[in-house]
Amino acid sequence: MKSQGEIEAAIGEGIRRFEQEYMGRGPKDIHTHLLGDLLVVRLQGVLTAAEQQLVKALPAEKGRDLLKQVRTHLVETARPLMEAMVEQVTGVSVLSLHHDISTKTGEELVLFTLSTAPLFRDTRKK
Repeated sequence: MKSQGEIEAAIGEGIRRFEQEYMGRGPKDIHTHLLGDLLVVRLQGVLTAAEQQLVKALPAEKGRDLLKQVRTHLVETARPLMEAMVEQVTGVSVLSLHHDISTKTGEELVLFTLSTAPLFRDTRKK
């Protein structure tokens, strides 16, 4: 049985690989938090140079909306792969996936709602 930290690290690494393979580059930083039946992944520094230029070159709303549409489409296309990875690491099924990205900060959030809180071993010293 994995510890909570091992689950969080494995999910973070799986999402990092996804970002590298599907988006063309990995995040500069990634943090994963397991909170009961919620799994929150926060990625920082995910925008490619091309995406940054797109957002700057177009009118604010148009560039932002276009980038969010493309990213959302890519995440939805790869959703079965991400859900399978989360299920394999946590041992529980994924009920839903939510995603958003900030074109200003380059921060991306991925939230998984799990069917139940995963079991993990306690690592506190007694």
